[in-house]
Amino acid sequence: MRVTAAVLALLLTGGGTTAAADGPEAGSSLPETLQRVGRRLEQWYSRAQTVVSRESVSIQPLGPDLSPDGFARRLDFDLRVSWDPASGSAEGLPDATVLRDIVRVNGRPAAAQRDSGCMDPKPVSPEPLTMLLPARLDETEFSLAGIGRVDGRASVMIDYRGRRDQPAGIDWTDECVTVSLPGRSKGRVWVDAETYDVLRLDDRLEGWFEFNVPGEFVRRGAARSMIIERAETSIRYKLVAFQDPSEMLMLPVSVETLTVIRGTEIQRVRISQRFTDHRRFLTVGRLVD
Repeated sequence: MRVTAAVLALLLTGGGTTAAADGPEAGSSLPETLQRVGRRLEQWYSRAQTVVSRESVSIQPLGPDLSPDGFARRLDFDLRVSWDPASGSAEGLPDATVLRDIVRVNGRPAAAQRDSGCMDPKPVSPEPLTMLLPARLDETEFSLAGIGRVDGRASVMIDYRGRRDQPAGIDWTDECVTVSLPGRSKGRVWVDAETYDVLRLDDRLEGWFEFNVPGEFVRRGAARSMIIERAETSIRYKLVAFQDPSEMLMLPVSVETLTVIRGTEIQRVRISQRFTDHRRFLTVGRLVD
């Protein structure tokens, strides 16, 4: 029996609006920069709930040289962000989530009941930029990394490293396992130097993570433990124009995730996510491109 693991990592996305904002001044402190980024993110979350996007996902098995190995599983979702700062997380901190409705599986309309693949994006998943909200900054260590450019835009680079204050979460459902590793990743965020919008986020797991396989699966021939050897994610954002009223929003354009998991065999998977067909709800039952 084959046990497949899905890593619940930084997979989907946010961004900020692009209305006028004061850019970082020379010598701006890290706390000041993070607070401004967080306020921009709160503005985006408050407005992103009116936007629905089409998410196209490709789940591609890879060979030892990381080239495609076999057919990719393809999925299409309608996606939106849910943001209710008053509700908060279990710790009482504000949270944001990504909500998905399946539309197509391998080019065919999705049935009301279907077998999900272990690596399919979850119907509800954490929004990755939540760590930049002002109330959650203490959960992560940040440092300024200099000035860069993303798609021709001047940006401030901020490095981050998680704090391992929470245990890993391991959730088995039949033969699928979802692994949540709070505080075990590090990465870099590129922030627009004028607007404080997030332009890019790169995240990767620090080191390896090993966890035990339930005895019922071991008896069927699976390995006694599994090791997540590699988990890397890169998210990019771009401006999207809306009309009626006229508005520009910074929205996700792509997510690339590479995962390598060692168990009975080595599983290498690249998940590519693309976001198009952005639509905005202005009133009940009305969509505007």
